[in-house]
Amino acid sequence: MTTPLFLLRCVQLGISIRDLDLLTIGMVNDMYAESSNDGADYAVLAGQEDFDLF
Repeated sequence: MTTPLFLLRCVQLGISIRDLDLLTIGMVNDMYAESSNDGADYAVLAGQEDFDLF
């Protein structure tokens, strides 16, 4: 990942430069990945039986 891409992701997440003192690159990447999951619509949710079969 390049520095400009990292900073773009920070801006998209609303993370300030001051906040970056408290975060790692991995944490920012995880936050970015999870933000894309917020709008996901899962058609089928696993139930207990599915977990038991797993």
